Amino acid sequence: MAKLPQELVVVGRDITAGYARLLERRRRRRRTLHLAAASVGVFCAFTAAAFASGIGGDLQLDPTKWTIFERGSVDGGRAVYVKAHSKADGRDSTFMVEHDATLPRYDAFLLHERTVAAAGGDREAGALCTPAELARAESVVLQALGNTAAPGTSADATIGITDAAVRDAFAGAPCRGLDYASERARFVFAGIEPRSMLMPGAR
Repeated sequence: MAKLPQELVVVGRDITAGYARLLERRRRRRRTLHLAAASVGVFCAFTAAAFASGIGGDLQLDPTKWTIFERGSVDGGRAVYVKAHSKADGRDSTFMVEHDATLPRYDAFLLHERTVAAAGGDREAGALCTPAELARAESVVLQALGNTAAPGTSADATIGITDAAVRDAFAGAPCRGLDYASERARFVFAGIEPRSMLMPGAR
């Protein structure tokens, strides 16, 4: 068997991880990331996945279902987003793809936060979580899931459990990034992403 160049191995891992996240997120409820406006009182945090083509992360949405009205990229195309209007129910949603499989985990988190900010922000506020805080949040989620759910349980089915656990653990000092940490840990517990996608120290 011919040995693939390292560059192709990395690309293959990136595409495989992204496609696994796509399959799961297509099954999740679509929550709207509202556009920043004075009339909007509450932001709904959501990172939705869509069909991605090319290593640059270009998003392609079904034009019969969505009308794209804004698009952008971060870090030279390492992450991309589009804002689109649903033709079915009139809602606006933000779709994001981040090619972060080869990044150190905290750098992947920072990429995510830059992408969210470029796309208009979300409902989280406060200072960015530190590496230690992200690792702690992921550990809290894994422990909560280990006590209440079977390994491989759908990430969608455990949102309530994990949100409550993280909220209680960080009640005195929440930081921006807890939603990200919770999602990463849920995906790992569900078997969608490898454990290497967690922060070092998460257990």
